[in-house]
Amino acid sequence: MWKQDKHEGRRSMSDEAEGEGSGSSSQSARPETGEDVSAFVGKGVEFKGTITYSGTVRIDGTLDGEIHTEGVLLIGEEAVITAKVTAGTIVCKGKITGDIHAKEKIKLRAPAVVSGGVKTPMLSIEEGVLFNGTLEMAQGVREVQREANLHPVNLPAQPGIRRVNA
Repeated sequence: MWKQDKHEGRRSMSDEAEGEGSGSSSQSARPETGEDVSAFVGKGVEFKGTITYSGTVRIDGTLDGEIHTEGVLLIGEEAVITAKVTAGTIVCKGKITGDIHAKEKIKLRAPAVVSGGVKTPMLSIEEGVLFNGTLEMAQGVREVQREANLHPVNLPAQPGIRRVNA
């Protein structure tokens, strides 16, 4: 009765975030990770404090404080978050003010508004998102090996070009 069946044609937050549907914001059975949402802060709910969890949490209300998780944080379109956020993956359609650190990735979907420092190895920003802040993408940078010594290439002699061997 309480658990939504994924075959009922309902869309999750990740489907909404990807722009694939226009399902109700209260329907969020399966985020992009395939896990069930373990907690939900609904529209009209105001929370002050620190949230620490594992798994997936969706926020549609107002939160002031801190959020810490290795899991997924889904932020609905009407959410207003003023917090220091640390998560594995963040999908945001709401408003975040504060420093954000995602260990895996951040997806900002319209009409999201983000103000603050962002640190993540992967960032996706949809057209229509307002981003005011700093971005650091330190993880995932690959070093390219380059040959230190350069050797001259022997080219065939061309008329009018004089080659000098040193």
